[in-house]
Amino acid sequence: SKQTMLSSSRAALVAAAAKLPRLVTRYGYCTTAAGERQQQKPLSPKITTHPTRNDRAKDPRWKDIDMTRAVDEADVVIVGGGPAGLSAACRLAQLNAEKGTEMRIVVLEKASSVGAHIMSGACLDPKGLVELFPDWQERGAPLHTPVTGDKFYMLTEKRAIPLPLLPGMPMHNHGNYIVRLGNVVAWLGEQAESLGVEVYPGVAAAEVLYTEDGSAVKGVATNDVGIAKDGSPKDSFERGMEFHCKQLIIAEGTHGHLAKHLINRYDLRAGREPQTYGIGFKELWELSEDRWRPGYVEHGVGWPLDSGTYGGYFIYHLNEGSPLAAVGFVVGLDYSNPYLSPFREFQQFKHHPHVAAALTGGKRIGYGARALNEGGVQSLPKLTFPGGCLVGCTAGMINVPKVKGTHNAMKSGSLAAEAVHEAIGSGEIEPATYEEALRNSWVYKELHSVRNIRPSFHLLNGRLGMFGGMAYTGAVWYFTRGREPWTFSHGGTDHEKLLPAKDCKPKDYPKPDNVLSFDLLSSVALTSTNHDHDQPPHLTLYDDSVPGQVNLSVYDGPEQRFCPAGVYEYVELDDGSKRLQINAQNCIHCKTCDIKDPTQNINWVTPQGGEGPAYNGM
Repeated sequence: SKQTMLSSSRAALVAAAAKLPRLVTRYGYCTTAAGERQQQKPLSPKITTHPTRNDRAKDPRWKDIDMTRAVDEADVVIVGGGPAGLSAACRLAQLNAEKGTEMRIVVLEKASSVGAHIMSGACLDPKGLVELFPDWQERGAPLHTPVTGDKFYMLTEKRAIPLPLLPGMPMHNHGNYIVRLGNVVAWLGEQAESLGVEVYPGVAAAEVLYTEDGSAVKGVATNDVGIAKDGSPKDSFERGMEFHCKQLIIAEGTHGHLAKHLINRYDLRAGREPQTYGIGFKELWELSEDRWRPGYVEHGVGWPLDSGTYGGYFIYHLNEGSPLAAVGFVVGLDYSNPYLSPFREFQQFKHHPHVAAALTGGKRIGYGARALNEGGVQSLPKLTFPGGCLVGCTAGMINVPKVKGTHNAMKSGSLAAEAVHEAIGSGEIEPATYEEALRNSWVYKELHSVRNIRPSFHLLNGRLGMFGGMAYTGAVWYFTRGREPWTFSHGGTDHEKLLPAKDCKPKDYPKPDNVLSFDLLSSVALTSTNHDHDQPPHLTLYDDSVPGQVNLSVYDGPEQRFCPAGVYEYVELDDGSKRLQINAQNCIHCKTCDIKDPTQNINWVTPQGGEGPAYNGM
């Protein structure tokens, strides 16, 4: 059974880890087998040189370097300039105007420009936007393509079987808009600045700062720049800057590294389900005119994924002057076969006769990928902590069966802004009214109503798979609308569900034809990703020996397949052994590695500000 195989996976991991002088725990702390913390000689050549994993106070190369930081102060600092963060900023500025208060609001965005790291389908429910800006049309919001047609298909290897989309079902898209979300976010940034918000792109928040007694958050620090790849200071070294604030809003998006730290420090997942994730791919295509249907929306499930692997696809036809379509594919990261490559599943999908007919004669002009939350309401952490709160995809606001989260992210940002404004006015440290406000909003009602659809794919230990989930949606959800008195569990974390390679069958994928399907590196080139090569890799390892000793030997190096950008590869050394090589310059900031790594040994941290992908309206 699947449960027996999961037990086998855990047993294999424990057995492999027991052979190491150091063990990696859930949070990556390294100890000896006797439980003692101590520094030991690494078993493999040094991979991780990042200062978060190496104490510079003990490194003689840093002896005479000035490590003092400049300090700036604001009332509210928002980390992340996406839909949730910018909605929070705009709502705070509106409250300043409505109530006659003066609060300095600062948004720190790690991308080189606002919207450059945004990658989404996207078919937008305008509800959150309408509430924030009722005059969004007069303001020129870039929503140019109302949905005009809506289809859903089940794909077999050769056929596309249409399934009914009834009004009220999550995927019914009447009243929604197909958008290029990066452009919408750039517009939101303009609105924020026009309201008096200070928006700083190219500035990466790297560290959470705490009050002297450690009881509350007091702000963030940006990362240091001018550090060489070997961890030594360059002549151009500059210390990061501290931003102190009364309230910190974390809006980093899915699986943000500061949110990960705060969730662990304050145990914000206590009594909650662990988050579960998917990896979403998107390509922008310029279609042949005769195949272009502006406003057409199509979703589907099935081939090439097997029935036990959660996932699906979307095709959205834009109406923005040229015959553009967004073609996307999502794979649930709770898959079990380490040989599965989500990227290659996506490329294979485009060769289905139904999909190929739509793309033939067209040209791919864009590519991107990112992780997305799929846990729903049962995986929402506690949303507040002393000194701040979590909003949007940082917390996990996506309605998975609806394939939408932007409207919820925007609303959560607005609600958080109101609670933060109230907390500052009353002198409260924690914006406690935010969570209650969210629970009383349409966001929570919507997420609660669909809470069982995603985990229903694991009914009977996953034996029913995709068919079980679809049957549940049709037979139960359509009639109860989420009022059933039970809530399903996701059954553990995604990384725990990966099975040892010996228990799985290798997958043979067809070679790309460079017409419909493409190789990984040519795809990454379309993201315009850029990182300074001479800096410590921001994909850090808690223990450099684990990839070779566990990931490769037990799971056949799954990171070289689940990464959508070719960051991880195993290279052969002179003695015939293999060593993990991290090509950090390829990273498109999707966070999949931090989520799916079976040993939880990879810790994604932010690189220098302004780096990463430079998506153009993705």
